[in-house]
Amino acid sequence: MLEMALHVLDIAENSTRAGASLVEITIREDLKHNIFSIEIKDNGAGMDKETLEKTMDPFYTTKKVRRIGLGLPMLAQAARTTGGSFSIESDIGRGTRVYAQFKHNHIDRQPLGDIAGVIIALILGNPEVDFVYIHKRNAQTYSLDTREIRQGIGDIPLNHREILNLIRENVKEGLAELNE
Repeated sequence: MLEMALHVLDIAENSTRAGASLVEITIREDLKHNIFSIEIKDNGAGMDKETLEKTMDPFYTTKKVRRIGLGLPMLAQAARTTGGSFSIESDIGRGTRVYAQFKHNHIDRQPLGDIAGVIIALILGNPEVDFVYIHKRNAQTYSLDTREIRQGIGDIPLNHREILNLIRENVKEGLAELNE
C-alpha cells in the first residue's frame, strides 16, 4: 500500500466484517517527538489468542475473496521500516486495537493520502456502523463522530450523497486547518 489512508481502510473494513458497531480511528502527529501514529479500535467480535497470533502471517486470512491477508503484516513492516513499532491486541467479545507508530520525518514513511475519501468509503459501505475519526497534530485536534452527525440529520441516511459530500468537505477543511 502506498498511502497510510489505505492501511486505515483495510483495517477498518476488517473491523466492520468482525461485526463492529463502532470503529475509532486516531492519527497523531507529534512533530516535537518525531512521531506519526495510527490507532484503530473497534468493538467487534475480537479474536482468541490463536487467531491473533495468525494475523501477522501473510498467508492467513478469514476473507473468502482472496486467500492472503497482507494488510496487517504490510502495516507492521511499514512502521518498522521507519524505526517505529506495531502492536495488535484483541479480546473475544470486546474488540480489537491496532497501533502503528512511525518516525514522522523518515524518508520511507508513506504519506497520509486521501483520508477524507477513506472515511467516505467506510460510511458509504457501512452506513449502520459509527465511525469516530480523530486527527491530532501537535496541540491541535480535528474530530468527526458519525453519532453526532446522525443526531443532527434526523431521518436522512448517513450515506446520502449530500451528507457524504458535507462530511468529505468537513474532513478536508479540518485537516487543512491542522496544517496551517
